[in-house]
Order: sequence, then structure tokens, then C-alpha cells
Amino acid sequence: MNKWSRNQICTVFAAVSSWGLDAFDFFLLIFVIDDIARSFSVSNKEVALAIFLTLACRPIGAIFIGKMAEKYGRKPVLMANVATFSILSGLSAFAPTLFIFLAIRCAYGVAMGGIWGVASALAFETIPPKTKGFISGLFQAGYPLGYLSASVIYGLFFDYIRWQDLFLIGTLPIFLVAFIYFFVEESSVWQEAKNEKKENLPIIPVIIKNWPVCIYAIILMTCFNFFSHGTQDVYPLFLKDQHHFTTHTVSIIAILYNIASIIGGVSFGTLSQKIGRPQAMTLAAFFALCAVPLWAFSSSVVLIGLGAFIMQLMVQGAWGIIPIYLTELMPKHTRAVLPGVAYQLGNLLASINLPLQIYIAESYHGDYSISLASVASITAICIMLLMVFNIKKTSSTI
Repeated sequence: MNKWSRNQICTVFAAVSSWGLDAFDFFLLIFVIDDIARSFSVSNKEVALAIFLTLACRPIGAIFIGKMAEKYGRKPVLMANVATFSILSGLSAFAPTLFIFLAIRCAYGVAMGGIWGVASALAFETIPPKTKGFISGLFQAGYPLGYLSASVIYGLFFDYIRWQDLFLIGTLPIFLVAFIYFFVEESSVWQEAKNEKKENLPIIPVIIKNWPVCIYAIILMTCFNFFSHGTQDVYPLFLKDQHHFTTHTVSIIAILYNIASIIGGVSFGTLSQKIGRPQAMTLAAFFALCAVPLWAFSSSVVLIGLGAFIMQLMVQGAWGIIPIYLTELMPKHTRAVLPGVAYQLGNLLASINLPLQIYIAESYHGDYSISLASVASITAICIMLLMVFNIKKTSSTI
């Protein structure tokens, strides 16, 4: 492996950090759904709408922010994107009503939608080719790293501060903008395209021309977003409301399964470089399916913690392959847009997950085990089936 340059190291750090810090704010919300509900005198289901709106608005950001990155460069757009979601996190703390809070979360969803595509494009266009599997896992591990950070902050401080103060902490990522400005260089791939005055491919004609790949990617990302959010978003409520665990116990379990997520993402991303992307994703989905009974139906804190650890090791292990897998599927000069669009359209289709899981749990007299197990099992099976119909060969015709 060639020696890494300082710019390559700084670029990977910036990409992983921007995605992780973006996720940090998103996951702060899932820990305090019931507290926000009490503050605004509404139900958990009404506050859960904020999660739905955030996910539903992410495709807008993926399209428009990604298109800006193709036109103006990865670096300046990433800086503006990080600054925007940091400011919106702070504004969430000052929302006087649930309606305004939901409006802010819509705007946050747009900002969040842009990060993944722009940051991953900048990273993959900078790193050595032989490291793409490892960096894919490391980059996607930024998401559970953000969840892990939210778990730690929640566990350490929430008994002493208000939920609004957590969102004020969410403004700290704005300092990453200075790091990107001083230490990260623009993508050489983008620079070459600009110097050669190459036109970026119009998105709609590219989608129409390559519709089998695009449809496949959107369906796959719908399953993957149900896989991720279906095993994460309602889990704190499951631990608090069904098992009546304390703040610190919930935090410790969340910390453990997010450590597993980071390990899984890096491990399976690296493994995919050796055995192939579809094979590695199939393996992770299969073991996640096997872990469902332990994860969803255990009664002791130790077994629940063990089940959560194994589940997220596999869920995020599969996810660790997605950044490079989607990038390799798409045309070269649309990689700041199309992978992110496919990802976020999948998010849009899966954005009903949290309200759906709460509804299922309420239908079974507050039993979250049923809603967790059903979503995790169905999506794991769907992912394995999609890997059977993997259309990587189709992408070679682009």
C-alpha cells in the first residue's frame, strides 16, 4: 500500500467527521422523543413525525447539494453544508412550538441529505484505489460514531440538563468548517473535469438511460434504510418504556452497540475488498437475521446488550459496504449526486419506519419486540434476495 499523503488523511478525517457529526444531531433526537413530547404536551407519535420529516427531506438535499458539488466543487459545498446543519441544530433548541420544531427538522433533513454524497465523493476521489473497501467501511462507520457520541452525551449529561441543551451541543460541528478550509484540498478528479471543461451529465437523462441500475439502487437503499432505522430509531424507547431501564443503562447499551457498529462497518468493508461486495453484504444480513431472537425477545439486560451488540455489528457491517458499492454502480461524473440520491430516495421510502414501528407496538399493547423483530427480519431477507439479483454487470454498460 502506498504511503498516504497528509491531504488524503485529512480528507478522510473530514469526510468521516462530517457524516458522523451530522448523525450525532439526528440521534440526539431519538433519545429525547418522550421528553420533547412532554415539553410540547403532545404524544410520542407526534414528535416521531420529526424523524419522518427529516428522512423525507433528505432526497432534496441529495439532489440540490450534490448538484452544487458537481458544479462548484466538493470542498466549498461540504463546508457550507456542515455550517448549515450545525446552525439548524442550535435553532432546534429554541423552537417555541412543535410546529416550528418540525419545520426546523425539515430544513435539517435537507442539509443532512447533502452530506453523504458530497463527503463520500470527496473521499473516494482522493484515496488510493486499493483502500476503497476499508475507507467505505470507515466512512459509513461515521454514522454509528455519531450515534455513539450522542449516546455518551445523553448518558453523561441528560439527568442534569434539558433536551434543548443537547441540541445546543449539536452546534459544535461548525468548527469542522475551519479544518476543511485549511487542511483539505479540492478533489483532483473534480479539478481535472473542470480544467478539461467537461460538462456534468444531466441527472434526469442519466437516470433514464441507466434506469435498471437506478431502480435497483433505490430499492436496495429502501431495504437498507429500513434495516438501519428499523433496528436503531425505536430501540431507546424499547429499552426505556418496555424494559424500564435507567438513563445510564440505556446509554451503556447504546454505546456498546455503536462500538459494534463501527467494528462491523470497517471489518465488512475491508472484507468486501477480498470476497466481493454482494457476498459480504449477504453474509452480514444472514447473521443479523440469526441474531433477531436474542436481540428483540431477551429479558435480561446482559442478553439484550449482547443481542444489540451482535445485531449492530452485522447491520452496520452490511452498511459499511454501501458507500463504495453505490459509487461503483454509478457513472463517473455523477458520483456526488446519484449515489446520494439513491440513498436518500431509499430514506424517503423508509421514512415511515419510526411511526410504523410505534403503531405496531401500540397494536400489541406496547410490545416493541414484535415491531423490532418483524422489520429487522423482513429487511434482512430482502437484502439477501437483492444480492442474488445483484446487477453489477449492468453498471458496466454505463
